[in-house]
Amino acid sequence: MSDRSKIIQRQAARVVLLDSQDRVLLLRCQEPGADRAFWITPGGGLEGGETHEKAAVRELREETGMVDVELGPCIWTREHTFPWLNRTYCQRERFFLVRCDGHEVCADQRTEEERIVLTEHRWWSPPELAAAKDEHFAPRSIADLLMRLIHEPLPDQPIDVGA
Repeated sequence: MSDRSKIIQRQAARVVLLDSQDRVLLLRCQEPGADRAFWITPGGGLEGGETHEKAAVRELREETGMVDVELGPCIWTREHTFPWLNRTYCQRERFFLVRCDGHEVCADQRTEEERIVLTEHRWWSPPELAAAKDEHFAPRSIADLLMRLIHEPLPDQPIDVGA
């Protein structure tokens, strides 16, 4: 039986980091040895005994260098299955909102794997996301989701944002 035939269940926390100009910070993720790359919000898998909230704060610190974060509510959820390094994962994600005035990303606290796979970062406005036809985003509808997040009241319950 190959590793790909066994699906690994994984819980993850992500952060929708919006600056004062309503731009979102995304990280370009490149799987080693694969041609595909995609833009994601900061975040990752929960470690043993960790809550989603603690994982979100830890991942934000590791991947961006941001500390002393006031974590907002869980606004989105997502479940997706994907191949990664000869394994298949079914990942259940919770996305938390964090607002900031701006932040200069510092990668000093990234793990070894994060240093390899996170190849760029960029602050994106919703119109820039909508116009980036050659890029892949996770979640795919992030431009529309951000427009709703910026212009509508926060949801009472997290919204399932699909793949």
